Amino acid sequence: MSHHEIHRSHRVGWLRAAVLGANDGIVSTASLIIGVAAASASHQSIILAGVAGLVAGAMSMAAGEYVSVSSQADTEQADLALERRSLDQDYESEQDELALIYEGRGLEPALAKQVAEKLMAHDALAAHARDEIGISETLGARPVQAAVFSAGTFTLGAALPLLVAWITPDSGLIPLVAVSSLLFLASLGGLAAQTGGAAITVGAFRVAFWGALAMALTAGVGRLFGVVA
Repeated sequence: MSHHEIHRSHRVGWLRAAVLGANDGIVSTASLIIGVAAASASHQSIILAGVAGLVAGAMSMAAGEYVSVSSQADTEQADLALERRSLDQDYESEQDELALIYEGRGLEPALAKQVAEKLMAHDALAAHARDEIGISETLGARPVQAAVFSAGTFTLGAALPLLVAWITPDSGLIPLVAVSSLLFLASLGGLAAQTGGAAITVGAFRVAFWGALAMALTAGVGRLFGVVA
């Protein structure tokens, strides 16, 4: 009877970008709406600020993720180029280096050398990229994917508190946006934890906690400047 485990490490790239984007969308937009509302702004101004925050935030997330992950990809490519030159110049030494890595993982010297020879005969660069540098196809940097996921999930996240603010009268706007946003954040944290194989309650709590703190601080700033004005 065959046994096949379901691993989750292949989800790391898109999951990180998706969770970060949605979390930032909810927290930043809800905080912005609450801060502007606490300053006694009109309902139209509150919605306008929320829409502006959504657009600016989505573009910022896309640009930030693309630049960040592109830098990671550039570093990976530079390391691969260096390794490719080393293989061209001194194949035997690179083979010995790979064998030593396998010895360090528990293989006998003779077996480690044999494994290194076989893997390098199949694909020398891939073997060194994976076992010496730590670069794999699954975990490699994907700038465009990260940018698209971040921008898209930020927009979806930001749309939730913005929609609540749109349909809520001024009198109940702050508490309703705050409570609904915390529920959105807790759900997001729990879903992300479940997808990543972690404890759902822990994931929900840590996301909701930081969201509540951000909204409380922004509300305080908005009320302070609203009073001053």
